[in-house]
Amino acid sequence: MNRELVTGLAQLSAEKGLPKEVVSDIIARAIKRAYGAEENIDVKVDVQTGAFKVFLLKTVVDKVEDPKLHIQIDAARRMKPDVALGDTIPLEESAAALGRIGAQTAKQVIQQSLREAEREQVYAEYADREGDIINGQIERFEAGAAIFELGKAKAILPRSEQATHERYFVGQHRKVLVLEVRRSIHGPQIIVSRAHRGLVKRLFELEVPEIYHGQVEITGIAREAGSRTKIAVRSRQPGLDPVGACVGQRGLRVQAISNELGGERVEVIQFDEKAEEFVKNALSPSPVIRVDIVVEEKTAYVVVPDRYLSLAIGKEGQNARLAAKLTGWRIDIRSESEVRAEAEPEPEPEPVAIEAEPAAVAAEEDQEAIRHDLVAEVEAESLAADEDELEDEDRALLGGKKKKDRR
Repeated sequence: MNRELVTGLAQLSAEKGLPKEVVSDIIARAIKRAYGAEENIDVKVDVQTGAFKVFLLKTVVDKVEDPKLHIQIDAARRMKPDVALGDTIPLEESAAALGRIGAQTAKQVIQQSLREAEREQVYAEYADREGDIINGQIERFEAGAAIFELGKAKAILPRSEQATHERYFVGQHRKVLVLEVRRSIHGPQIIVSRAHRGLVKRLFELEVPEIYHGQVEITGIAREAGSRTKIAVRSRQPGLDPVGACVGQRGLRVQAISNELGGERVEVIQFDEKAEEFVKNALSPSPVIRVDIVVEEKTAYVVVPDRYLSLAIGKEGQNARLAAKLTGWRIDIRSESEVRAEAEPEPEPEPVAIEAEPAAVAAEEDQEAIRHDLVAEVEAESLAADEDELEDEDRALLGGKKKKDRR
């Protein structure tokens, strides 16, 4: 019976990755359940040999009412002379008493308990790693989610946690961030991410020793996965350049992180206790002329040169948006000329007498002379016409007078 139930204790421990003490405890509980009386049965399993013993726990009484639970005091004193009423005496029971059905029940209980213990161990292992980076290989895809093989466990990379610019395929190895570990009926469910800003932080800790050892501190991260990330750092060690430490010689460190993120643009910003300076740094690479902080409005009013206005705002407002997330201030960006126009309004123009040019005056005089000539000509023609009419009338009158004289 010992061989049937507990042979291979070492193999089970190795295969399941469970301590021998855990496996032996599982076997002990299975045997108790197989006997059907867990309360008054004790099982001792030898971790080294795999042998086990079953003990019935009986209470010492004057009069035995239930032989399975009680033992008469005289019989108990023959085994243990100093026993008293109410004490419990362990009596070894033959393992053969289980029988075939009991053995099968014990095996089923052991298998189920081993699975539960393995799931619990995997959950405990990864629950402590929330926020850490793990390496995994894509095994398959389910409804758009990538399933990673982690050895004893599976991890799920949901579509919402995938970087939009990345392409995933079966067999691909990726570093992912552990977001959450949940219990489920099928075992621990591990949710991972490639889009979370925490992934950038962990990559910097792996790549930059000064951050790992605490000489450089990350104060904030603003990320739009697949496109651009701004990370603010400051030094805890006098004389240490935090930006230079993160960028590395010839930019090798930050380039390695960018490559791991699929070519995502990563900018390292110098943190400053002064809000004005921090906002200036966050709007890099655009130069800034002035920053006015209005605490009541939680707004930073920024003035930039005219030619750098589009650079400060960024494509579709991305640079300003990331700077606002990084600093925690609402950022209002305006150009230098716009601010100057608002500060110095243009004066109203005074009426000015406009003198005509000589050429225009001469032209106007010529036109006036032409008009006078035309009027004189029209008047002359009219006068001539009137004179002609008078002459005709005079002739007519003279002709009539002559006719009268002849008569």
